[in-house]
Amino acid sequence: MSEPLDIHARQQLFTQARSQNAWLANPISDELLRELFELTRWGPTSMNCSPMRVTFVRSPGARERLLSAVSAGNVEKVRSAPIVAIIAHDLAFYEKLSTLFPHRPNAGDIFRSQPALAEETGFRNSSLQGGYFILAARLLGLDCGPLSGFDARLVNSLFFEGTSLRVNFLCCLGYGDPAGLFPRSPRFEFDDACMIV
Repeated sequence: MSEPLDIHARQQLFTQARSQNAWLANPISDELLRELFELTRWGPTSMNCSPMRVTFVRSPGARERLLSAVSAGNVEKVRSAPIVAIIAHDLAFYEKLSTLFPHRPNAGDIFRSQPALAEETGFRNSSLQGGYFILAARLLGLDCGPLSGFDARLVNSLFFEGTSLRVNFLCCLGYGDPAGLFPRSPRFEFDDACMIV
């Protein structure tokens, strides 16, 4: 049985972690990005479908393309972050199920015949994986700034044209500049958001 993580880990992952708005110029190595994915990939998904695909935007050309698709309030965040991860899902994730879910080799047939179910399953599970991605980044000492203010159709056109990938959300990665933080917003209490039945 696993032991609860200590207070420092809880603070780094949740209670003191913040969504960042401004970034220090510290670079992020390819090795760290690989380590980030290595941790993320172990989070559970339904039928181990693992539909998340990540495009790490670092180059000036790719960043300029992405900037053309984000809302005005997110431009500076995307421009200044060392990396912006495009968290996407593969609509055809089921083509890999024979490898990822080998004890049920025909599992992909469920989704081939039901594209709406495939879309819903891919989006839901890539959202789960995106949450794991944020926690893994924080575990490695990185800060995150997840974003949903962007034109999804344009991002798909600019980065995924002719593929089965579709954007879910964007996540700035780096080392946050505390000067860019707002006062922390409130959160619901247990009784406001939960019930035990």
